[in-house]
This record gives sequence, structure tokens and C-alpha cells, in this order.
Amino acid sequence: MKTLSILIMIVFACAEGNSQTDQNQNLSRQQQAIVKIGALTAKGDLVKLKTELNQGLDAGLTVNQIKETLVHLYAYCGFPRSIRGLQTFMAVLEERKAKGITDTIGAEASPIKDERSKYDRGKAVLAELTKTSKDGPKTGYSAFAPEIDVFLKEHLFADIFERDVLTYSERELVTVSVIASIGEAEPMLQSHLNICLNVGLTPKQLQEFVEIIKTTIGAKEAFAAQKIVDQVLRQK
Repeated sequence: MKTLSILIMIVFACAEGNSQTDQNQNLSRQQQAIVKIGALTAKGDLVKLKTELNQGLDAGLTVNQIKETLVHLYAYCGFPRSIRGLQTFMAVLEERKAKGITDTIGAEASPIKDERSKYDRGKAVLAELTKTSKDGPKTGYSAFAPEIDVFLKEHLFADIFERDVLTYSERELVTVSVIASIGEAEPMLQSHLNICLNVGLTPKQLQEFVEIIKTTIGAKEAFAAQKIVDQVLRQK
């Protein structure tokens, strides 16, 4: 019995240690690159973006992961920014190829085998991200303009979020980077910072995200983002 008690104590101690390690973990080099690429593309700073695209590849991001990042963000800052980002990335890849650098292409998106409608699939993805049920009546903008509710669930959360080239946490890093960089969208930033926590990002990593916005985009955008991060963490 005494041996069993000791074993239980060891298991709990290991679990607590792992939890503390997770909470203290920094954003990886790849995650930092995703934040910078998303932010600079949203801002339209193609000169700095070119540098960060190179650094992202050097940090271990695959070609398809960066392409997916640049495609994902169009939902938050529009096709023009997304396409200019993709064109810049094409130029970067050509320059690297000319230098004899062979970059890893990476995995393509897996086929979707779920036979539910795209609306139902998107609703399920959104419920998983937010940890809330989406079965109630429509409210707010969804009630005012039901079409956008359909577009969000069928396209953003089904067509885009279901693609497994990026993880949910990586997609959310792209999303908050874009929203923080364009500014004046605090309610959306708050919602997505909460989702960041739901999908495994830590308070420390959110603070690090703000620091990257400060050094990559500017103090004004970082200050605004910091206010929302503080608010989200207080509510937790």
C-alpha cells in the first residue's frame, strides 16, 4: 500500500512538472515566423516580408505551410494582401532556387471524408474552437445578415480551417497577427485570443506574440493588442 501511494505521488509530481513546463514554453521558431509573416502580409510591408519569408523557411517551415499561411489570412485582411504575399513568396522561392537552396515542399491538405454538409462541419469546427455550442438561435451580426453566418461556417471554418496543412494553433496565430496588425477590430481579436488559449497556446506565448508585433509592426499596434491580451487573461 505504501508503495502504491509513492507511485501515485510520483505520477502527480511528473504531471505537475510537465504542466509547468508547457506553461513556460516559448513560441517555437516556426510559430514566431508565422506571426511575423502574417503580420507583415496584413500590413503590406513586402520588403520586410521578403526577409521573414526567408527566415521562416530557414526556421523549418515548409513551402506548403507558408503558402497556407498566406492563403488563410485572406479571410481576415482580404485577397489583395494575400495575393501580394503569395507573389512575394514566389519571388523568394525563385531566388533561393537560383542560389541552389532546395526547400522542403511539405504535406498537402488531406482529403475531407466527412459527409456532413459544409455548414454542419464548419459549425462543429467553430464549436470545437470556442468550446461553446452553436445550436442556439442566431444573434448579433449573424441574425442581422444570415448570409455571413453561412459564409463563415461553410467557407472559413469548413473550407479553410479543415485543411490540415496548419494546426488550429498555427491558424490562430496567423489570425491574431493579422487582426492586431490591421487594428480597430478589438472584439474579433478578443474572440480569437480566447480561441488561442482553447487550442493550447499559453498566456506566456500570447505575451510573446505581443512582443513580436511590437518589434515587427510597431508600438501602437502592440499596445492595443496588449490591452486585449490583459483583458482576456484576467477573465481566465
